[in-house]
Amino acid sequence: MPSAILPALQGFSLGAGLIVAIGAQNAFVLRQGLKREHVLPVVLVCILADGLLIALGCAGFGSLVAARPELLAAVGLGGAAFLAWYGLRALRSAMRPGTLVAGGPQPIGLGRALATVSALTLLNPHVYLDTVVLLGGIAGRFAPAERVSFAGGAVVASTVWFLGLGFGARLLAPVFARPAAWRVLDLVIAAVMLTLAALLLADTLS
Repeated sequence: MPSAILPALQGFSLGAGLIVAIGAQNAFVLRQGLKREHVLPVVLVCILADGLLIALGCAGFGSLVAARPELLAAVGLGGAAFLAWYGLRALRSAMRPGTLVAGGPQPIGLGRALATVSALTLLNPHVYLDTVVLLGGIAGRFAPAERVSFAGGAVVASTVWFLGLGFGARLLAPVFARPAAWRVLDLVIAAVMLTLAALLLADTLS
């Protein structure tokens, strides 16, 4: 239906613009992709979480969350604490070359991987601001049928990104066959996590 194409394209482009950024969630998906460890379950959690939040926002929850800043404040404090812990953990891993073998860091179980990616996703208040508030607010400008197309476009962008990030990371496997590359990745992840934690804490307290 031609009238649904434009909202879908707008949803896709806006969703892609919001999600393609260096962040805690993307860093973890990239790491798992490089390790080729639990890639599909981790990617599916990201896709399902984004899809659910986008659907909630486009269904009208964006205005509700925007009117309750205390909800985002609580998530901000929890997210800052978690990101700080994860960043320090990555920093410790980078400082311990004995754990940096050619196959990558020591593997983690499926449950731990899913718990980590869920926390990195749901404890990040920017996820709610981007999907529920921002996308939801923009979707409110469209008629109901077009709103569905807009949300669908955003979900497709999220799906394409996470599948590409998770399964495309293996193309970099030769680079990360060297322990030094894992050290650099851990240092970058630590810097990203700790910076995000500081920014979240500052935003929340202000």
